[in-house]
Amino acid sequence: MSFNLVKTYNGGKARVGELVTPHGTVPTPVFLPVGSQATVKTLTPQEVSDIGYGMLLTNTYHLCLKPGIDVIEGFGGLHRFMGWDGAILTDSGGYQIFSLAGLRQISDEGVTFRSHIDGSKRFITPELAIDFQEALGADVIMVLDECPPIDADFNKVWRAMSRTHLWAERCQKAHRHDNQMLFAIIQGGVFLELRHQSAEYLTSLGFPGYAIGGLSLGEPKKVTWSVTEETITLLPEDKPRYLMGVGSPEDIVEAVAMGIDMFDSALPTRVARNGALYTRTGRINIDNGEYKKKEEPVDSDCGCYTCQNFSAAYLHHLFNCKELLALRLATIHNLTFISDLMGDIRKSVLNDTFGSFKEDFLKHYKPTDEEVRLEQKKKWLQARNADN
Repeated sequence: MSFNLVKTYNGGKARVGELVTPHGTVPTPVFLPVGSQATVKTLTPQEVSDIGYGMLLTNTYHLCLKPGIDVIEGFGGLHRFMGWDGAILTDSGGYQIFSLAGLRQISDEGVTFRSHIDGSKRFITPELAIDFQEALGADVIMVLDECPPIDADFNKVWRAMSRTHLWAERCQKAHRHDNQMLFAIIQGGVFLELRHQSAEYLTSLGFPGYAIGGLSLGEPKKVTWSVTEETITLLPEDKPRYLMGVGSPEDIVEAVAMGIDMFDSALPTRVARNGALYTRTGRINIDNGEYKKKEEPVDSDCGCYTCQNFSAAYLHHLFNCKELLALRLATIHNLTFISDLMGDIRKSVLNDTFGSFKEDFLKHYKPTDEEVRLEQKKKWLQARNADN
Protein backbone atom coordinates (compact mmCIF):
# COMPACT_ATOMS: atom_id res chain seq x y z
CA MET A 1 0.00 0.00 0.00
CA SER A 2 1.38 3.37 -0.98
CA PHE A 3 0.55 6.74 -2.49
CA ASN A 4 2.81 8.16 -5.17
CA LEU A 5 2.53 11.79 -6.21
CA VAL A 6 3.08 11.85 -9.97
CA LYS A 7 2.67 15.53 -10.87
CA THR A 8 1.38 18.81 -9.51
CA TYR A 9 -0.13 21.28 -11.96
CA ASN A 10 2.35 24.00 -12.84
CA GLY A 11 0.71 27.12 -11.51
CA GLY A 12 -1.71 25.56 -9.05
CA LYS A 13 -2.42 22.87 -6.47
CA ALA A 14 -4.23 20.29 -8.63
CA ARG A 15 -2.30 17.04 -8.74
CA VAL A 16 -2.16 13.54 -10.18
CA GLY A 17 -1.08 10.55 -8.15
CA GLU A 18 -1.32 6.79 -7.81
CA LEU A 19 -2.90 4.92 -4.93
CA VAL A 20 -1.24 1.50 -4.97
CA THR A 21 -3.43 -1.22 -3.43
CA PRO A 22 -3.44 -5.05 -3.36
CA HIS A 23 -6.27 -4.89 -5.91
CA GLY A 24 -4.70 -2.57 -8.42
CA THR A 25 -3.19 0.86 -8.82
CA VAL A 26 -5.83 3.60 -8.74
CA PRO A 27 -4.99 6.89 -10.52
CA THR A 28 -5.95 10.03 -8.66
CA PRO A 29 -7.87 12.33 -8.56
CA VAL A 30 -10.45 9.56 -8.28
CA PHE A 31 -14.19 9.40 -7.65
CA LEU A 32 -15.56 6.40 -5.75
CA PRO A 33 -19.09 5.24 -6.62
CA VAL A 34 -21.04 4.38 -3.47
CA GLY A 35 -22.10 0.78 -2.96
CA SER A 36 -23.11 0.92 0.70
CA GLN A 37 -24.57 -2.58 0.76
CA ALA A 38 -21.92 -4.19 -1.44
CA THR A 39 -23.62 -3.09 -4.65
CA VAL A 40 -23.72 0.03 -6.78
CA LYS A 41 -27.47 0.25 -7.21
CA THR A 42 -28.86 -1.16 -10.50
CA LEU A 43 -25.44 -2.14 -11.94
CA THR A 44 -23.27 -5.26 -11.87
CA PRO A 45 -19.67 -5.00 -10.68
CA GLN A 46 -18.53 -5.74 -14.23
CA GLU A 47 -20.56 -2.83 -15.57
CA VAL A 48 -19.03 -0.50 -12.98
CA SER A 49 -15.56 -1.72 -13.98
CA ASP A 50 -16.30 -1.38 -17.70
CA ILE A 51 -17.35 2.24 -17.19
CA GLY A 52 -13.85 2.91 -15.89
CA TYR A 53 -13.88 2.57 -12.13
CA GLY A 54 -11.16 0.73 -10.24
CA MET A 55 -12.30 1.58 -6.73
CA LEU A 56 -15.60 1.94 -4.91
CA LEU A 57 -16.96 2.57 -1.42
CA THR A 58 -19.00 0.29 0.83
CA ASN A 59 -20.41 0.90 4.31
CA THR A 60 -19.44 -1.08 7.40
CA TYR A 61 -22.58 -0.17 9.37
CA HIS A 62 -24.99 -1.41 6.70
CA LEU A 63 -22.99 -4.59 6.08
CA CYS A 64 -22.89 -5.24 9.81
CA LEU A 65 -26.71 -5.35 9.79
CA LYS A 66 -27.10 -7.31 6.54
CA PRO A 67 -25.74 -9.85 5.76
CA GLY A 68 -23.43 -9.61 8.82
CA ILE A 69 -19.66 -9.25 8.97
CA ASP A 70 -19.25 -12.96 9.74
CA VAL A 71 -21.04 -13.95 6.53
CA ILE A 72 -18.75 -11.81 4.37
CA GLU A 73 -15.67 -12.92 6.28
CA GLY A 74 -16.70 -16.52 5.58
CA PHE A 75 -16.43 -15.75 1.87
CA GLY A 76 -12.89 -14.47 2.36
CA GLY A 77 -13.92 -10.82 2.31
CA LEU A 78 -15.91 -8.30 0.31
CA HIS A 79 -14.08 -8.77 -2.98
CA ARG A 80 -15.14 -12.40 -3.40
CA PHE A 81 -18.53 -11.87 -1.78
CA MET A 82 -19.58 -9.16 -4.24
CA GLY A 83 -17.54 -10.27 -7.25
CA TRP A 84 -15.44 -7.10 -7.41
CA ASP A 85 -11.77 -7.29 -8.41
CA GLY A 86 -10.91 -3.63 -7.89
CA ALA A 87 -9.99 -1.70 -4.76
CA ILE A 88 -12.51 -1.02 -1.98
CA LEU A 89 -12.75 1.72 0.65
CA THR A 90 -15.01 1.03 3.62
CA ASP A 91 -16.64 3.81 5.59
CA SER A 92 -16.50 2.99 9.30
CA GLY A 93 -20.10 3.89 10.06
CA GLY A 94 -19.20 7.35 11.34
CA TYR A 95 -21.55 9.02 8.87
CA GLN A 96 -24.46 7.07 10.37
CA ILE A 97 -23.72 8.75 13.71
CA PHE A 98 -24.88 11.89 11.90
CA SER A 99 -27.56 10.54 9.58
CA LEU A 100 -29.19 8.19 12.13
CA ALA A 101 -28.96 10.59 15.06
CA GLY A 102 -32.39 9.54 16.31
CA LEU A 103 -31.38 5.89 16.45
CA ARG A 104 -28.11 6.03 18.36
CA GLN A 105 -26.60 6.84 21.72
CA ILE A 106 -22.99 7.96 21.85
CA SER A 107 -20.29 8.07 24.51
CA ASP A 108 -16.52 8.16 24.57
CA GLU A 109 -16.54 4.37 24.68
CA GLY A 110 -18.48 3.96 21.44
CA VAL A 111 -21.89 4.22 19.83
CA THR A 112 -25.02 2.11 20.27
CA PHE A 113 -27.23 1.96 17.18
CA ARG A 114 -30.83 0.81 17.18
CA SER A 115 -31.19 -0.95 13.85
CA HIS A 116 -33.43 0.83 11.38
CA ILE A 117 -34.35 -2.64 10.07
CA ASP A 118 -35.53 -4.58 13.13
CA GLY A 119 -34.84 -2.40 16.15
CA SER A 120 -32.03 -4.59 17.48
CA LYS A 121 -29.08 -2.89 19.13
CA ARG A 122 -25.48 -2.82 17.86
CA PHE A 123 -22.68 -1.43 19.99
CA ILE A 124 -19.67 -0.32 17.95
CA THR A 125 -16.41 0.80 19.48
CA PRO A 126 -13.43 2.16 17.54
CA GLU A 127 -11.73 -1.21 18.01
CA LEU A 128 -14.74 -3.08 16.64
CA ALA A 129 -14.96 -0.70 13.67
CA ILE A 130 -11.39 -1.69 12.78
CA ASP A 131 -12.03 -5.40 13.41
CA PHE A 132 -15.06 -5.27 11.10
CA GLN A 133 -13.21 -3.49 8.31
CA GLU A 134 -10.24 -5.82 8.55
CA ALA A 135 -12.61 -8.78 8.31
CA LEU A 136 -14.23 -7.20 5.24
CA GLY A 137 -10.79 -7.05 3.60
CA ALA A 138 -11.07 -3.49 2.26
CA ASP A 139 -7.98 -1.82 0.81
CA VAL A 140 -8.60 1.53 2.53
CA ILE A 141 -10.39 1.68 5.86
CA MET A 142 -11.56 4.64 7.93
CA VAL A 143 -11.37 5.52 11.60
CA LEU A 144 -14.62 5.78 13.52
CA ASP A 145 -15.49 9.45 13.88
CA GLU A 146 -18.30 11.63 15.13
CA CYS A 147 -19.75 13.86 12.43
CA PRO A 148 -21.78 16.69 14.04
CA PRO A 149 -24.64 18.47 12.23
CA ILE A 150 -23.55 21.50 10.28
CA ASP A 151 -25.58 23.88 12.49
CA ALA A 152 -24.09 22.60 15.77
CA ASP A 153 -22.62 25.25 18.06
CA PHE A 154 -18.92 25.58 18.85
CA ASN A 155 -18.99 23.57 22.08
CA LYS A 156 -20.85 20.65 20.52
CA VAL A 157 -18.50 20.56 17.55
CA TRP A 158 -15.49 20.73 19.89
CA ARG A 159 -16.78 17.73 21.84
CA ALA A 160 -17.35 15.77 18.63
CA MET A 161 -13.87 16.67 17.39
CA SER A 162 -12.26 15.66 20.67
CA ARG A 163 -14.07 12.32 20.62
CA THR A 164 -12.99 11.83 17.00
CA HIS A 165 -9.38 12.34 18.07
CA LEU A 166 -9.74 9.86 20.94
CA TRP A 167 -11.28 7.30 18.61
CA ALA A 168 -8.66 7.86 15.91
CA GLU A 169 -5.89 7.02 18.35
CA ARG A 170 -7.73 3.89 19.48
CA CYS A 171 -8.36 2.86 15.86
CA GLN A 172 -4.69 3.30 15.06
CA LYS A 173 -3.68 1.09 17.99
CA ALA A 174 -6.21 -1.59 16.97
CA HIS A 175 -5.14 -1.65 13.32
CA ARG A 176 -3.05 -4.75 12.52
CA HIS A 177 -3.06 -5.36 8.77
CA ASP A 178 -0.24 -3.86 6.69
CA ASN A 179 -2.17 -4.47 3.46
CA GLN A 180 -4.82 -1.92 4.45
CA MET A 181 -4.44 1.85 4.62
CA LEU A 182 -6.12 3.45 7.64
CA PHE A 183 -7.24 7.04 7.02
CA ALA A 184 -7.92 9.58 9.74
CA ILE A 185 -10.85 12.00 9.42
CA ILE A 186 -10.49 15.73 10.10
CA GLN A 187 -13.52 17.20 11.86
CA GLY A 188 -14.30 20.63 13.28
CA GLY A 189 -17.47 21.71 11.53
CA VAL A 190 -17.38 25.19 10.01
CA PHE A 191 -15.01 26.52 12.67
CA LEU A 192 -11.56 27.11 11.19
CA GLU A 193 -9.95 27.16 14.63
CA LEU A 194 -11.21 23.62 15.27
CA ARG A 195 -10.20 22.46 11.81
CA HIS A 196 -6.68 23.63 12.60
CA GLN A 197 -6.70 21.74 15.90
CA SER A 198 -8.03 18.58 14.28
CA ALA A 199 -5.58 18.59 11.38
CA GLU A 200 -2.60 19.32 13.61
CA TYR A 201 -3.47 16.59 16.09
CA LEU A 202 -4.25 13.87 13.56
CA THR A 203 -1.27 14.58 11.30
CA SER A 204 0.96 14.28 14.37
CA LEU A 205 -0.17 10.63 14.63
CA GLY A 206 1.23 9.80 11.20
CA PHE A 207 -1.70 8.21 9.36
CA PRO A 208 -1.08 7.15 5.72
CA GLY A 209 -4.02 9.24 4.47
CA TYR A 210 -6.37 11.99 5.62
CA ALA A 211 -10.03 12.67 4.94
CA ILE A 212 -11.92 15.91 5.43
CA GLY A 213 -15.28 15.00 6.95
CA GLY A 214 -18.27 16.91 8.21
CA LEU A 215 -18.89 18.98 5.06
CA SER A 216 -21.44 18.91 2.23
CA LEU A 217 -24.16 18.49 4.86
CA GLY A 218 -26.27 21.46 3.85
CA GLU A 219 -23.95 24.42 4.36
CA PRO A 220 -23.48 27.09 1.66
CA LYS A 221 -20.78 26.20 -0.84
CA LYS A 222 -18.67 29.23 0.02
CA VAL A 223 -18.40 27.78 3.52
CA THR A 224 -17.48 24.35 2.17
CA TRP A 225 -14.67 25.82 0.10
CA SER A 226 -13.27 28.11 2.77
CA VAL A 227 -13.06 25.21 5.24
CA THR A 228 -11.64 22.81 2.65
CA GLU A 229 -9.02 25.23 1.38
CA GLU A 230 -7.88 26.11 4.88
CA THR A 231 -7.71 22.46 5.97
CA ILE A 232 -5.70 21.30 2.95
CA THR A 233 -2.87 23.67 3.83
CA LEU A 234 -2.37 21.68 7.03
CA LEU A 235 -2.19 18.22 5.42
CA PRO A 236 1.00 16.45 4.24
CA GLU A 237 1.69 16.81 0.53
CA ASP A 238 2.91 13.23 0.19
CA LYS A 239 -0.28 11.60 1.46
CA PRO A 240 -3.72 11.26 -0.17
CA ARG A 241 -6.39 13.84 0.66
CA TYR A 242 -9.98 12.65 0.63
CA LEU A 243 -12.99 15.02 0.62
CA MET A 244 -15.87 12.91 1.87
CA GLY A 245 -19.38 13.12 0.46
CA VAL A 246 -18.69 15.48 -2.44
CA GLY A 247 -19.78 14.36 -5.91
CA SER A 248 -21.37 17.10 -8.01
CA PRO A 249 -19.28 17.80 -11.14
CA GLU A 250 -18.60 21.47 -10.45
CA ASP A 251 -17.60 20.70 -6.86
CA ILE A 252 -15.16 18.01 -7.95
CA VAL A 253 -13.43 20.46 -10.32
CA GLU A 254 -13.23 23.13 -7.63
CA ALA A 255 -11.88 20.71 -5.02
CA VAL A 256 -9.26 19.25 -7.37
CA ALA A 257 -8.01 22.79 -7.93
CA MET A 258 -7.42 23.00 -4.16
CA GLY A 259 -5.44 19.75 -4.10
CA ILE A 260 -7.99 17.05 -3.26
CA ASP A 261 -7.21 13.51 -4.49
CA MET A 262 -10.28 11.41 -3.60
CA PHE A 263 -14.05 11.84 -3.62
CA ASP A 264 -17.14 9.76 -2.91
CA SER A 265 -20.84 10.47 -3.10
CA ALA A 266 -24.13 8.73 -3.76
CA LEU A 267 -25.27 11.85 -5.64
CA PRO A 268 -24.59 10.74 -9.25
CA THR A 269 -26.42 7.44 -8.82
CA ARG A 270 -29.19 8.81 -6.61
CA VAL A 271 -30.14 11.64 -8.94
CA ALA A 272 -29.92 9.25 -11.90
CA ARG A 273 -32.64 7.11 -10.36
CA ASN A 274 -34.76 10.25 -10.13
CA GLY A 275 -34.29 11.15 -13.80
CA ALA A 276 -31.56 13.78 -13.44
CA LEU A 277 -28.79 13.31 -15.99
CA TYR A 278 -25.46 15.10 -16.31
CA THR A 279 -24.35 16.91 -19.45
CA ARG A 280 -21.44 19.31 -20.02
CA THR A 281 -23.90 22.20 -19.75
CA GLY A 282 -25.47 21.03 -16.51
CA ARG A 283 -28.05 18.61 -15.15
CA ILE A 284 -31.24 17.92 -17.10
CA ASN A 285 -34.50 16.38 -15.94
CA ILE A 286 -35.42 13.68 -18.45
CA ASP A 287 -39.04 13.76 -17.19
CA ASN A 288 -39.52 17.18 -18.78
CA GLY A 289 -41.88 17.27 -21.76
CA GLU A 290 -39.20 18.71 -24.06
CA TYR A 291 -37.58 15.26 -24.23
CA LYS A 292 -40.72 13.35 -25.19
CA LYS A 293 -39.88 13.40 -28.91
CA LYS A 294 -36.16 14.11 -28.88
CA GLU A 295 -34.48 11.69 -31.28
CA GLU A 296 -30.93 12.56 -30.21
CA PRO A 297 -29.33 10.96 -27.13
CA VAL A 298 -29.13 12.75 -23.82
CA ASP A 299 -25.60 13.88 -24.73
CA SER A 300 -24.43 13.50 -28.34
CA ASP A 301 -20.78 13.75 -27.25
CA CYS A 302 -21.08 10.99 -24.62
CA GLY A 303 -19.68 7.55 -25.40
CA CYS A 304 -21.65 5.65 -22.74
CA TYR A 305 -23.83 2.65 -23.58
CA THR A 306 -26.97 4.69 -22.94
CA CYS A 307 -26.13 7.56 -25.28
CA GLN A 308 -24.70 5.29 -27.96
CA ASN A 309 -27.85 3.19 -28.18
CA PHE A 310 -30.92 5.14 -27.04
CA SER A 311 -32.66 8.44 -27.65
CA ALA A 312 -33.60 10.92 -24.97
CA ALA A 313 -37.23 10.21 -25.95
CA TYR A 314 -36.77 6.55 -25.06
CA LEU A 315 -35.36 7.39 -21.63
CA HIS A 316 -38.22 9.85 -21.13
CA HIS A 317 -40.65 7.03 -21.96
CA LEU A 318 -38.97 4.57 -19.58
CA PHE A 319 -39.11 6.99 -16.67
CA ASN A 320 -42.68 7.93 -17.51
CA CYS A 321 -43.65 4.25 -17.40
CA LYS A 322 -41.53 3.62 -14.28
CA GLU A 323 -39.58 0.88 -16.02
CA LEU A 324 -36.57 -0.53 -14.13
CA LEU A 325 -34.40 -0.17 -17.23
CA ALA A 326 -34.69 3.60 -16.83
CA LEU A 327 -32.75 3.44 -13.58
CA ARG A 328 -29.99 1.33 -15.09
CA LEU A 329 -29.52 3.43 -18.21
CA ALA A 330 -29.52 6.70 -16.27
CA THR A 331 -27.00 5.34 -13.75
CA ILE A 332 -24.71 4.12 -16.53
CA HIS A 333 -24.79 7.59 -18.07
CA ASN A 334 -24.12 9.55 -14.89
CA LEU A 335 -21.29 7.30 -13.74
CA THR A 336 -19.75 7.48 -17.22
CA PHE A 337 -19.98 11.27 -17.10
CA ILE A 338 -18.12 11.40 -13.78
CA SER A 339 -15.54 8.83 -14.91
CA ASP A 340 -14.85 10.82 -18.08
CA LEU A 341 -14.61 14.00 -16.05
CA MET A 342 -11.98 12.47 -13.76
CA GLY A 343 -10.02 11.27 -16.80
CA ASP A 344 -10.14 14.71 -18.38
CA ILE A 345 -9.00 16.30 -15.13
CA ARG A 346 -6.02 13.97 -14.83
CA LYS A 347 -5.00 14.60 -18.45
CA SER A 348 -5.20 18.36 -18.00
CA VAL A 349 -2.98 18.24 -14.90
CA LEU A 350 -0.43 16.07 -16.68
CA ASN A 351 -0.48 18.44 -19.67
CA ASP A 352 -0.36 21.58 -17.50
CA THR A 353 -3.67 22.75 -18.96
CA PHE A 354 -5.82 22.30 -15.85
CA GLY A 355 -6.36 26.05 -15.44
CA SER A 356 -7.92 26.45 -18.86
CA PHE A 357 -9.82 23.16 -18.45
CA LYS A 358 -11.37 24.35 -15.20
CA GLU A 359 -12.28 27.74 -16.64
CA ASP A 360 -13.89 26.19 -19.71
CA PHE A 361 -15.78 23.54 -17.73
CA LEU A 362 -17.21 25.96 -15.18
CA LYS A 363 -18.05 28.46 -17.92
CA HIS A 364 -20.33 25.96 -19.66
CA TYR A 365 -21.61 23.85 -16.75
CA LYS A 366 -24.64 25.36 -15.04
CA PRO A 367 -24.88 24.02 -11.48
CA THR A 368 -28.09 23.50 -9.57
CA ASP A 369 -29.32 26.75 -8.02
CA GLU A 370 -27.83 27.18 -4.54
CA GLU A 371 -31.14 27.71 -2.76
CA VAL A 372 -32.71 24.78 -4.60
CA ARG A 373 -29.72 22.59 -3.73
CA LEU A 374 -29.90 23.44 -0.03
CA GLU A 375 -33.64 22.81 0.04
CA GLN A 376 -33.21 19.47 -1.74
CA LYS A 377 -30.52 18.47 0.75
CA LYS A 378 -32.75 19.45 3.66
CA LYS A 379 -35.69 17.44 2.29
CA TRP A 380 -33.46 14.43 1.62
CA LEU A 381 -32.14 14.42 5.20
CA GLN A 382 -35.66 14.88 6.60
CA ALA A 383 -36.99 12.01 4.49
CA ARG A 384 -34.06 9.80 5.53
CA ASN A 385 -34.70 10.52 9.21
CA ALA A 386 -38.44 9.92 8.76
CA ASP A 387 -37.76 6.55 7.11
CA ASN A 388 -35.60 5.56 10.07
